[in-house]
Amino acid sequence: MSTAAGAADPGAPSSPPALLLQARDMHAWYGASHVLQGVDLDIAPGETVGLLGRNGMGKSTLIRALLGHVRERSGRIVLEGVDVSGARPHQMARRGVAYVPEGRGIFPNLTARENLVMAARPGVDGRNDWTLERVLATFPRLAERLTNLGSQLSGGEQQMLAIGRALMTHPRLLVLDEATEGLAPQIVAEIWRVIEAVCAARIATLIVDRDWRRVAAQAGHLVVLQKGRVALQGSAAQVRADSRLTALLGV
Repeated sequence: MSTAAGAADPGAPSSPPALLLQARDMHAWYGASHVLQGVDLDIAPGETVGLLGRNGMGKSTLIRALLGHVRERSGRIVLEGVDVSGARPHQMARRGVAYVPEGRGIFPNLTARENLVMAARPGVDGRNDWTLERVLATFPRLAERLTNLGSQLSGGEQQMLAIGRALMTHPRLLVLDEATEGLAPQIVAEIWRVIEAVCAARIATLIVDRDWRRVAAQAGHLVVLQKGRVALQGSAAQVRADSRLTALLGV
């Protein structure tokens, strides 16, 4: 078992940044359980990538390993040409990667407004277009709940808050892990509307969601995991046309 060495303080670019994110030979463990077994992943600037697979196949573990939340990991991660293989979560965030985790991760004792503005900062490239006003225009429901504590919001409102907070960091890459899990159909439709708008704004996005058809309709590239390995990948059209897909997804 190999563990990433210390926190990365990235040095000079190790390769031309043609790709926004490049991960090679990713392995991850939870104790004795070898969850990821040599996964490769590429994300180009502005690209939407869908990560598919049945429950327990390693999707969330891959995301968490890429962002530094899983400490027992190995492999090479390059972000815009800089090796960040040992980076901690806060270092990835400072480099422009925003994470909306399964479970939302909002602060229950802060108001909706406080949850949003506490994360606000210009992007790595100086962009500052996702203002509080723009987020509230994107999520009108939040504008009506600004003084409510996070704990007083519905599940759908909390999810909107989590996505809005991520957008206020002006990310180069937005990672969405089960953003529609457990929500009412009307709220799910609203979340997908926002995801479509984010992708149209050319923010690179990595999406994990159980509604694989919606993911496939939105993403340009799909990666399907099976037992911690890449079982199928390619353009959305190629993957959807592959006869193995339904068996891999258990549908």
